[in-house]
Amino acid sequence: MSKFKKQGRAKWIGISLIVVLLSGGLAGFINDDQRNFSIVKNLDIFYTLFRELNSYYVDETDPEDLIKTGIDNMLESLDPYTTYIPEDDMEDFNFMTTGEYGGIGSLISKSDEYIIIAEPYEGFPAQLAGLKAGDKLLEINDVDVVGKKSSEVSDLLKGPVNTPLKLKIDRPGEEKALTIDLTRQKISINPVPYYGMVNDKTGIIMLNNFTQNCSAEVAKAFKDLKENQGAESIVLDLRGNPGGLLDDAVKIVNLFIEKGNEVVSTRGKVKQWDKVYKATSSPLDTVMPLAVLISRGSASASEIVSGSLQDFDRAVLIGQRSFGKGLVQSTRNLSYNAKLKVTTAKYYIPSGRCIQAVDYTHRNDDGSVGLVPDSLITEFKTSGGRSVYDGGGVSPDIMVETDKFKNITFALVAQSMMFDYATEFVLKNKEIAAPNQFEISDDVYNEFVSFVEAKEDFSYKSATQESLKKLVDVAKKEKYYDKNKEEFEELESLLTLNVKEDMMLFRDEIEEFLASEIIKRYYYQKGAIKYTLKDDKELAKAIEVLGDKSTYNGILDGSIASHAGDKRSMKSKD
Repeated sequence: MSKFKKQGRAKWIGISLIVVLLSGGLAGFINDDQRNFSIVKNLDIFYTLFRELNSYYVDETDPEDLIKTGIDNMLESLDPYTTYIPEDDMEDFNFMTTGEYGGIGSLISKSDEYIIIAEPYEGFPAQLAGLKAGDKLLEINDVDVVGKKSSEVSDLLKGPVNTPLKLKIDRPGEEKALTIDLTRQKISINPVPYYGMVNDKTGIIMLNNFTQNCSAEVAKAFKDLKENQGAESIVLDLRGNPGGLLDDAVKIVNLFIEKGNEVVSTRGKVKQWDKVYKATSSPLDTVMPLAVLISRGSASASEIVSGSLQDFDRAVLIGQRSFGKGLVQSTRNLSYNAKLKVTTAKYYIPSGRCIQAVDYTHRNDDGSVGLVPDSLITEFKTSGGRSVYDGGGVSPDIMVETDKFKNITFALVAQSMMFDYATEFVLKNKEIAAPNQFEISDDVYNEFVSFVEAKEDFSYKSATQESLKKLVDVAKKEKYYDKNKEEFEELESLLTLNVKEDMMLFRDEIEEFLASEIIKRYYYQKGAIKYTLKDDKELAKAIEVLGDKSTYNGILDGSIASHAGDKRSMKSKD
């Protein structure tokens, strides 16, 4: 047998073995010959295509990049959550599931050629060593980091616990560069960034992620609020929580429902993996009034908790329809320490609803569920007989519309105007009032306006300008523009932006973001949260409902109509 035939035969045997493994064993290989021939054929095509491309493409190629691009595009055609995790990304993956990493405990961001400290976490090495928001990183362990990417700098900052770091920084207000020595520590981000009383009788627990043991943190907060701070009702805030570990979601539901009740079930292609998750422990409290806040960004495990508590008529849901991610991912080990995070099942909450959006692709701009046709909506019943619907996401019992922020506000945040002003503000003000008392004075706001006006590179477009641009484009295509050119130009002139006027017109919303940025410099994340809760519409509605027993009980027993019981809540785009 020739050398080439031996190589071809060996390659074919190798591909065939891969197919056997993919098929689940030899029996599957024999019973599904046509499908497996198709797999072998296409793997062979891919192998030969890659070989020829690597050998003859005119420019040098990176085999690893090519393969990863191919893998990513293949998986993208399935659903948004089946992803390939190469060995280099495992640290970030582990952080997503555990909330832990070895580092300094700070957010960083890019500003021109510099990486800057964006937000040091209270109680972690960065803050304890004296790093401040606005510090520019010049060197890390004598390595020049000016001009490097955020990911490269992040890799240099992270590392084994108890190893030293020497940072050279440029701090606003200081004439010379500073050197700061610190030691990397295990950074374990608390998934409950804040809990506390919002009035004499109501407490709030904010949960940001479903990482390992987050249920214990929620239980700890609940006990403290109930036993030590006098809470008679609780608001569980899951707004913007993207989800995480299924087991901890079940445990959190178990805090509020009786042992033995089914919380969620998963069903997929491999029937042996189908599973029913039940409450396995004694609950902390099954009667205290409970409200859950959800938003378009509440996904996955957040929807298990909110949807299950709704199905048990255990909590009133307030906010907006949730994201609509009812898919379960499992991680499968690949060669060379890589992993495949693959969608293996869908989950179903107690009423029988699947929260997954019926369409993976057609979503709103923010990624949440879009329009759901009547034909794809099915009615289900809660334990008390209330109507609820599937089709995508969990609909709240009480809808509270979100504020739509103006373009200038987005621009001020995105272009770091508030961040940069706060950095200068700190240099002039050693202290400020407590978060729940702090206010932006007229003098401070006017100074901020002048600060922005002086920035020649600050720019933005109003929504009206964007609409006019679209109108002009259409008018040009339809040959109406030239005939009415003067009128269009006059309208464009009338809509010329005036930064100062717009900042005064939309002061209320701009001021909220500015105050939050300033407060973080003095009181860190908890302080900013306390400030934003003062004028929180969803929280205010939750406090109102929890304080009115007849309304609260009426929603849960169905005697008062709820948003979730209206089929139109699933049809609308919210």
